[in-house]
Amino acid sequence: MTKASFTLHGGNLNDARTVFGEGDQPWLDLSTGINPVSWPGTSRIDCGWQALPDPKLLAILEAAAARHFGVAPDLCCAVPGSDLALRLLGKVLDVPAAFVAPGYSGHSAVWSDSQPVAAFDALPDEALALLLANPNNPDGCIYTPERLLRWRDSPAAENRWLVVDEAFADATPDISLAAHIAAHRRLIILRSFGKFFGLAGLRLGFLLAPPEIIAEFRRLLGDWPLSSAALAIGTAAYEDSDWILKTRKDLGLRANRLDALLESHGLCTIGACPHFRLIENDNAEEIFRLLARKAILTRPFDYEPRWLRLAVPASDADFARLHEALADG
Repeated sequence: MTKASFTLHGGNLNDARTVFGEGDQPWLDLSTGINPVSWPGTSRIDCGWQALPDPKLLAILEAAAARHFGVAPDLCCAVPGSDLALRLLGKVLDVPAAFVAPGYSGHSAVWSDSQPVAAFDALPDEALALLLANPNNPDGCIYTPERLLRWRDSPAAENRWLVVDEAFADATPDISLAAHIAAHRRLIILRSFGKFFGLAGLRLGFLLAPPEIIAEFRRLLGDWPLSSAALAIGTAAYEDSDWILKTRKDLGLRANRLDALLESHGLCTIGACPHFRLIENDNAEEIFRLLARKAILTRPFDYEPRWLRLAVPASDADFARLHEALADG
């Protein structure tokens, strides 16, 4: 097993244990952008495991999520994870497509014959759909809504779909295009629940789209698209406005702290996503292995060996471990 096993996506702790051993401390996983400080209310939720999920509860969840996103509830469809929604979208929207690269590794699999492009305004003539992430993953690049809408509503994009993966947008809600979803606009947004709320194992996401796209997704997903746990926990979490506001502030503060820590070791960060930071360094692979030997997993990239992505740590103890591990190098 080589470095390549860690480059597709984060979270490969079993592979890390196989390659680097258990170490003197429990593994600290900084390889994903998932908020390590999860929404705390799961233990209080009665999920009703013995009954089939109630369609009325699905509507309540979608209404709560729609309020959070700033979109009409009838333009919001809950899905069992935004990654699955992306895969389904490639079937529902079966057109020549392109995706902005570098970006989320799963974007290349949405359409079997899609083409990578370096910028959202550099599409090949035949492309009728464009997929990008905002904030982008892994570099944290953020596109302003004005810039994206200017392209979306331009004559050059009149017959094209803009698909925006906003998996990391909850921490920076002002960048979202959710309020601009409309029946007349070829705009589709994917949202993730697990990344901001720190509950990725729940497998919950949302598609925001014009009515005809929503209707086709509902047909494909059937009567019970989500578990009772996803319905109950998702609704309660989206209604917890105090926790949401506090978490947005805390993620930003911890991201700034990570910037300062890395800078103290001569490592400069790029991007502005509060969930993670990307460093660019000639010794990125050595840093990856140094940290892994200290039971700290980060995210390397096969297409850019000078990059290394680190999620924002959760606690003072985690920051201290990272600092000490880098100092030992």
